[in-house]
Amino acid sequence: MTRILKTGLPPVLFGVTMLALWQLLTVAAGVPSFLLPSPSAIADAFSSNFDAIAKAAVATGTNALIGLFVGAFLGIAAAMLAVRFEVVGGLLGALSAGAAAVPIVALAPLLNSMYSTTTDFPRRLVAAIVVFFPVFVSTVRGLRQVPQVQSDLMTAYAATGWQITRTVRLPAALPHLFTGLRIAAPGAVIAAIIAEYFGGLQHGLGSRITSAAANTAYPRAWAYVTAAMILGLLFLTAVLLLEQLTRRPRTTLWRSK
Repeated sequence: MTRILKTGLPPVLFGVTMLALWQLLTVAAGVPSFLLPSPSAIADAFSSNFDAIAKAAVATGTNALIGLFVGAFLGIAAAMLAVRFEVVGGLLGALSAGAAAVPIVALAPLLNSMYSTTTDFPRRLVAAIVVFFPVFVSTVRGLRQVPQVQSDLMTAYAATGWQITRTVRLPAALPHLFTGLRIAAPGAVIAAIIAEYFGGLQHGLGSRITSAAANTAYPRAWAYVTAAMILGLLFLTAVLLLEQLTRRPRTTLWRSK
């Protein structure tokens, strides 16, 4: 309990303090809502539009989650191939670096024009591409840091390449894999939202933010932005919880006779 308070209380106090200063600044200085709405105005817009915000968050979250799963799966599979075959590793490394260098704002409208505007496939594809690079790079680094003596021992026991990867390399690479997932999970949400700015179905957080801002409903636009922040934090929290579960120590019961 003490550890939770030490780690969780400071950011909570900092957030509350910043919100209080934000409220005081906007009210006392009379800042117009189109420049910066007050937290109370954003909270009112959030509560009054909660159903619409929840539906938009579900739509964006679904696209981001599918992109996260697909990108992570492809990144892990590509990392295993890259470590197993050096030629494949060089090719995949160059391709992943090239894909990571392409800006989302340039990729999203291109994919939207290539595919139907009545499907979420382009947004999920953008999220998967964004997720692929950090997962691939982190997993490759983890797979290559396995001590050679462990691989030699498994080879001496006539283990196949897949058995060595499954029993030695993958467990050792888990910390690096989760490092990539911690970067990729919020990135999937950001990619899905940005992809929604460039046409297609108008049911996600990105399109709702654009629509609210265009109609000068700035507190409502900030309410959708708040929902996007919460969604990104939920994705990151899920990855952190999964990482803690994989790090749970295994206990052995000893019986004395």
